[in-house]
Amino acid sequence: MKLLLIEDDPSMQAVLQRALSRRGIEVAGCGDGQLALDSWRRTAPDVVMLDLTLPGLDGLHVLSQARAAGLRTPVLILTARGTVGDRIVGLNTGADDYLPKPFDLDELEARLRALHRRTPSAGGEATARGLSVGDLHCEKDSGAVYLRGDALELAPRELALLQVLMAKPGHAVTKERLFELVFPGEDDVQPEAIEVVVYRLRKKLAHAQVTLMTLRGLGYLLKAGK
Repeated sequence: MKLLLIEDDPSMQAVLQRALSRRGIEVAGCGDGQLALDSWRRTAPDVVMLDLTLPGLDGLHVLSQARAAGLRTPVLILTARGTVGDRIVGLNTGADDYLPKPFDLDELEARLRALHRRTPSAGGEATARGLSVGDLHCEKDSGAVYLRGDALELAPRELALLQVLMAKPGHAVTKERLFELVFPGEDDVQPEAIEVVVYRLRKKLAHAQVTLMTLRGLGYLLKAGK
């Protein structure tokens, strides 16, 4: 399991990283609310553990912005603000679980693993027949993509790019990685060619309930909703 720990207390972050790493969990730490979303996209975690009291940007705002950006990773809120009202606000904002401080480490691990188990993947909504993001569906066997049941007419490179992004909705895929997958072995093609494919794909997704976002310095991501 890959865990992103968003916690501003350096000592707490160090203790949790050490304890959870010993239990076989790969932990990446972030201590700033403003940087949390970038860390979230960059590390592509299986589960996020989020403190509410953060410098730069409050944890609830981090969570709200993450959900608005299509980041669907399960979130466990871990905070000293443990009143019923705080729990309700956190859950309504998009958290999947809530554990107040102080806490038992065994219970924390159990909750994290439960969140991980009930998530099909770090990508989209996985089914036996393929992947779905918004009103798009990619068939597992054929690889064809359908918009509300109608097959999308896509060029091979457009289809390849969309399949990559649908496999990890809400997560940035670097321009370099996309180029490798969309133009494999084509050494005579310039990396900027991927921008042309993205432009054409955006036009074909104009009426879909998804957004193909450009993240400066990070790459591209696909999220459900407009």
